[in-house]
Amino acid sequence: MTTRGGVSAFVREMRTTPLWERWRVAHVATHRDGGPAVKLSAFAAGLLVYAYRLLVRRPAVVHLHLSSYGSFPRKYLFELLARAVRVPVVLHVHGSDFRVFYDEARGPLRAAIRDALRGAAVVIALGESWAFALRGIAPTARIIVVSNAVRARPAVRQHTAAPVRVLFLGEIGERKGTFTLLEAWRAAALAGPLPARLIVAGDGAVERARERVAELGIADSVEITGWVSPQAIPELLADSQVLVLPSHREGQPMAILEAMARGLCVVTSPVGGIPDLVDERCAISVPPGAVEPLSRALIRVIGDHALRARLGAAARERMLAEFDIDVVWRRFDGIYRELTS
Repeated sequence: MTTRGGVSAFVREMRTTPLWERWRVAHVATHRDGGPAVKLSAFAAGLLVYAYRLLVRRPAVVHLHLSSYGSFPRKYLFELLARAVRVPVVLHVHGSDFRVFYDEARGPLRAAIRDALRGAAVVIALGESWAFALRGIAPTARIIVVSNAVRARPAVRQHTAAPVRVLFLGEIGERKGTFTLLEAWRAAALAGPLPARLIVAGDGAVERARERVAELGIADSVEITGWVSPQAIPELLADSQVLVLPSHREGQPMAILEAMARGLCVVTSPVGGIPDLVDERCAISVPPGAVEPLSRALIRVIGDHALRARLGAAARERMLAEFDIDVVWRRFDGIYRELTS
């Protein structure tokens, strides 16, 4: 499964748990990266497989991963089919813009969104802030908070040697704060020698980012790699000491969880579900879109080995206690058991 994005990363993690075997989970993909023809073909194939499994195999539970915009009509159709044959639906809501999506919707679409939430046996929210927003849309829906999760990894070494490797991992663009980061990196470099290298890894506005790096004159310390495969991400994280994700809008990013699992020092913004993952005890938080505070935060963590080590260790400890995949798969196991009892 190589489709890009946080949902795919979460599903890949869950496939490694006993949940997959215990419930004989059959994953049906309805989306594939590519142009409109590729996406339409993937949806049509997924719909056929889903209809067969729903009508012939009759699963105990249907677990749908739902996001905004293009994802919604696909998954709403799947939910309606499951409800028609009385199979309980777990609706797992992802996507940082879901509340915006609802607020912008009109007429039948808005009614469909409410119906999707109310009609599911259980709605999974990634954090308390998400649950609050979803209850505002559908007060009678049964909403349960279950965070994203990852496996613990060997902790990185927060060494004192230069350069410090700072990693941005996610979709390159305004939403994730990539261009705010590049401005802040330039400001940090102008403030004095910066013994660090910034790696920007992800798809999206790759060429625009490379052009901006050249315009800012920071090409000697910044590398825009573009998209990296899921298989390459562990090595990328293991070679870094800091994860920076100064998002303007966000869901519950797997990149932060992956960084926490390895004890990286996290610099981020308190938007979306991020405050459910980290607080001031295990990360440095800066206002979204604010260049100077981000620049100061970068200078601080790059120059302070002890601070990086302390925040990274605290983040890893919190991940093991709250976001370990072995804790979360048991939550889903309990939900499935309740729905089928």
